[in-house]
Amino acid sequence: MKNTYNIIIVIETDNTEEKIIEATFKILRKDGFKKTTTKKIAKEANVNEVTIFRKFKNKQNLIDATKDYYLQIFLEKIETIFNYDENVEIEEYLRNNFIQLYNLSDEDYSIVKVALEEVSDIEGNKILISKITNTCISKLESFFKIQEEKGNIREVNSTVLAIMCFSITFQSMVLGKVYNKEHDFQEMESNKHAKAFFDILYNGIKS
Repeated sequence: MKNTYNIIIVIETDNTEEKIIEATFKILRKDGFKKTTTKKIAKEANVNEVTIFRKFKNKQNLIDATKDYYLQIFLEKIETIFNYDENVEIEEYLRNNFIQLYNLSDEDYSIVKVALEEVSDIEGNKILISKITNTCISKLESFFKIQEEKGNIREVNSTVLAIMCFSITFQSMVLGKVYNKEHDFQEMESNKHAKAFFDILYNGIKS
């Protein structure tokens, strides 16, 4: 398996490295960054701890590689969700974005949570969260520009509109499901929530 995404260290994983990365992600999800140890990872991956250091040199390299690896998987899913056909209806496109994000798996949400842990300790050019944000906003902005050219929406600042929709779909939905468990997003009716969003988007808030 080969990771071709653009990071400082590109890792070509053999089966052992893949097992180690998968085990690292599992431990990070369960215990968090501070409690994750190479000893736990080695046990989970069923390898010798020495093998981890031979493959990745140190724990931080392994953590960074794991975050980058899984964030690329998440980015590919996000790109698929926000891709569009030029002829798709606006509401259908945005509703699909909303519902597909809502229905991402717990593992997908864990990728975001794991990636954001200790984020201040990671060099900026290795943080793919910003790439995910830019991908979403760029696709939304492009979509709205096309809709404006077709006369389907009035002339608006497409960047602002894209950021607004991104905030509703990605930030409130994904990050909300990652961190705000007390809000109980699991029981939120996605169609009902989406309908309220579209009502505000199309009709504004002025009475």
